[in-house]
Parts: sequence; C-alpha cells; structure tokens
Amino acid sequence: MDPQPPLAPTAVERAPLPLAGVTVVALEQAVAAPLATRHLGDLGARVIKVERREGGDFARGYDSTIKGQSSHFVWLNRGKESVALDVKTPGGREVLAGLIATADVFVQNLAPGATERLGFGAAALRARHPRLVTVDMSGYGTGGPYESRRAYDMLVQSEAALISVTGSPDRPAKAGFPASDIAAGMYALSSVLAALLRRTTTGLGVQLEISMLEATSEWMGFHLYFAQGTGRTPQRMGLSHASVAPYDAFPTADGTDVMIGVQNDREWVRFACDVLGRPHLATDPDWATNEARVRGRTALNALIAGVTSRLAGPVLEKSLQRAGIAYARLGDANDLLDHPQLAGRRRWRPVRTPAGVVRGLLPPFTFADVELPMGPVPALGEHTEAVLRDLGYPDERIAALRGLDAVGCPPARAEATPVA
Repeated sequence: MDPQPPLAPTAVERAPLPLAGVTVVALEQAVAAPLATRHLGDLGARVIKVERREGGDFARGYDSTIKGQSSHFVWLNRGKESVALDVKTPGGREVLAGLIATADVFVQNLAPGATERLGFGAAALRARHPRLVTVDMSGYGTGGPYESRRAYDMLVQSEAALISVTGSPDRPAKAGFPASDIAAGMYALSSVLAALLRRTTTGLGVQLEISMLEATSEWMGFHLYFAQGTGRTPQRMGLSHASVAPYDAFPTADGTDVMIGVQNDREWVRFACDVLGRPHLATDPDWATNEARVRGRTALNALIAGVTSRLAGPVLEKSLQRAGIAYARLGDANDLLDHPQLAGRRRWRPVRTPAGVVRGLLPPFTFADVELPMGPVPALGEHTEAVLRDLGYPDERIAALRGLDAVGCPPARAEATPVA
C-alpha cells in the first residue's frame, strides 16, 4: 500500500538556489558518492550522473521494494540527470571528457586506480582544468597498505572499530544504516562546498580525497579519546551509554518501551522526585552523582523499571515531560513514516520516479527564503541524448555512438502515476 499523500509545500519567497549555476559530473555508484552529489543537487547544482551503459549504478539492483525499484537508488539519486556511457570505449571516454570540461566539480568512487587507467585521474584533470574541483572517494585512501582493498560499508565499520562498540554486551552489530558510506558522503559534501567558496577568491579548484575509513574514524572520536586516556576499549552498551546513567529503554505497563536519558545530577533530582516518586534517591550517595549511577547501572535500571513497568506509556511520557526529562518512544521505520513532528513541519514532498510518485523527505538543511528542489529519480540513461545535444553533438554522431555501444539512450520516460 502506498504511504499517505505528501503534504503540500508551504509558500516561501523565491530566492536563488545556493548552488545555482554549478555543474557536477559524477562517475559514481552505491552510496557514498551518490549521497554527496544528491545533496549538491538538493542545493541547486546540476548533477550529471554517469552510469554504466549496461545495468547502470549497481545500487539499482539492490532490491525492488519501492514500486519495483531499489530503495537505495530512489533515496540517493533524485534530481540527477542519468547519462549511460561505456567509458572503456573511445566514444564513451570522449563524451566523459566533454562533460568534465563543462563541470565545476567531478566526483568519482570507482575502484582505486580505475579513473587513472581511463585517463581521468585527478592530477591530469586538474592540469587541463585548473578551476575544476575533483573528489576521489574510496574505502581507505591513496597510499598505505590498505589502498587496493575492496571496501564495503560493513567492512569499513569493522576496521574503524564502529562494530566493536555497537550492539549488546554479548554480541557486536554493525550500525543499522550505512554509517561509513554516509560519513564519507557528508565529508565530501562539506569539502566541496568549502572548495567552491575558496575558488571564488582564488579562481582555482582543488583535488580532494575522501576515505571512508578516515571519515568513520573521525566519528569514533569519543571512543578514541576514551581508549587513549584509559588504555581500555569502550564496551558495547546496547541502548545504554558508557558514561551516563540512567540512559536506556524502560518498559511500561502497555508493552511499549520508552527511552529515558538523564544527563546530569540536576536532572536526576527532578527525575527521582517528580517521575519516580522517590525523593530520597536524589541525595542517596549510591545514586546522587552520575559516576555513582554508572557504577550501579544494573541495580539502577532495575529500580527504574520497577516503577515504569506499572505506568502506561502515555502517563510516563507526561510525567517525564512535566519534569523536563528527555525521553523518546522506541519507534521503527513505519513509525517514522508517520512521525508527527515530520508531518507537523511539513517535511514530505512528492518525488517522481520512473515507476510513479513516492514520498521523499525534504533535505535537512532548511533555507528560509527558498525551498530546495525535489527532482525526479532518473531512468538509466534517460538524459543521455539531451546531454549530448547540450555538448553540441549532431544527430548523426549520437547515432554513431549508439551504434558503437558507447552510449545508451532509452525510450522517453512514461508519465508517472500519482500517489494513490
């Protein structure tokens, strides 16, 4: 069943999109680079996505869960123009070279060394196009003993010790979303924005490199400093926090779990008095300080659960709200689709795909004077012919490239069906 129709957008004053006039060419696949370039597109850049002529970005085949399309691809590729090329052919490389010559930014996350072998290494491109910002994304970066290793999100999470601190005390787990891919994608985004800003004063682009391992390691900062200072590896805590208590999920009488976080001793006083109804716990030396509560976490959690399990979820939540204690329901993805805060802030918009309209979330950066675009998800090679014409290719040359299997030009997009 389709989700509920998206809310209509609110009226906003029209202003220029932040990256209007910027062209991004992306030789990309999977998650990390497509996330970065989708956000560049969200900010108004024109993003030309170069895909393999046969099959395209392999993320197109991850699943068929969203109207027969891959949920990963629909998430990561709206608002882009898809150009299908075989860059191993002379004709395909000719077209890619022409695209890059028109670009402000070139992003790639092929296997290490692949773009150099094709003649599109960052150093060569920057020599030809000094204003170009190039972004090389990989698992482990250039140089070092891991340079040529294959790098998938789970593997990088493991190397970056993220898995070691995720999960329950008796069993590790990877993050439930592609954390290393997303970390790399966000650092690529922010560094491209910085490079474009600097170019306005210097006139020069730059060669950027983003490593999934280094991006994830930065996100492990607290754990790294903890280990450095104590000589101990931080332990897996499940839903708990290594340095704060209480900080966990607690049961209620109606079977729901409520997450509760008490960040400091002032909050503990309010929690003990106004939520637990046990004012003596506010000054009891076994519980009065955070360090004491962390030491006695098991007994503390049992004590709190003994109270919360006798309260209905809404009653507990009202009590926490009145006391100024942070809390949350333990929801799932279906709950998030219907989250009242997203609905209340009107964050859903219709997004066209080759198979029909779906709901998409507005980008999390909100500009007061302009609503960021929510362009359609492209079919494989949907824009090949139009982009070639933009580059000045005549009909006969386009036909010749198609005949040489250098480019792919699919039929025009069918009219999308609206959300039911």
